[in-house]
Amino acid sequence: MDSVLRVQARFGQRALLLTTAAVPLTGWAVHATALHRRLAAMKRDPLTGLLRRDAYTHRARRILARHHDVTVVLVDADHFKQINDRLGHAAGDAVLAAIGTRLTAWAGPRAALGRLGGDEFAVTLELPAARRAHRLEQLVRMLHTPVVLDDGRTVDVAASVGVATPAAVASRDLSVLQRAADTALYKGKHSGRAVLATAAHASVPSVNGRRAGRPGTASWGRAA
Repeated sequence: MDSVLRVQARFGQRALLLTTAAVPLTGWAVHATALHRRLAAMKRDPLTGLLRRDAYTHRARRILARHHDVTVVLVDADHFKQINDRLGHAAGDAVLAAIGTRLTAWAGPRAALGRLGGDEFAVTLELPAARRAHRLEQLVRMLHTPVVLDDGRTVDVAASVGVATPAAVASRDLSVLQRAADTALYKGKHSGRAVLATAAHASVPSVNGRRAGRPGTASWGRAA
């Protein structure tokens, strides 16, 4: 009987040690999970859920390195200041959130989607040339669909779209592609269609990957 009791005691001590050791490990696991979530949240824009600039740039470059048929799309909301001035900033936020949702639905989970600042967005995705025109027409329709606010009001919205591909621009550098797409976007501003950049669009002087003279270039931040 004594030997049985001693064996049980040893097992009890081991169980206690394992339980005691598990407590701090569990605490660290919870802490690590919370830290991971906070870091992930820092990479995303809280309003739209899209990636912030640096996280978007990193993912977009990975897509360019891994895939051949890649398309870079820049989107700029039309008349956005008027929406803010006429309907208020809550309405403006609702429009931006709607654009983020529509871009996410259009591009899919494998794309890089970013809110670059204000009412400017970017998408980098694998998109075969044979499907590009149809997909871009679909995107323009989505971006021109009115937004219904929480109070029932309807806001007419529109967005300008510039597109660049490595084949058309003769470069796989993200800065060059975004510069070309940005220039094409402003060439076709308010045209109601997606404008595909050419090599000439990539040669326009730029500041940090944006067309020179574009509003906000002085405060754009690090180069793309």
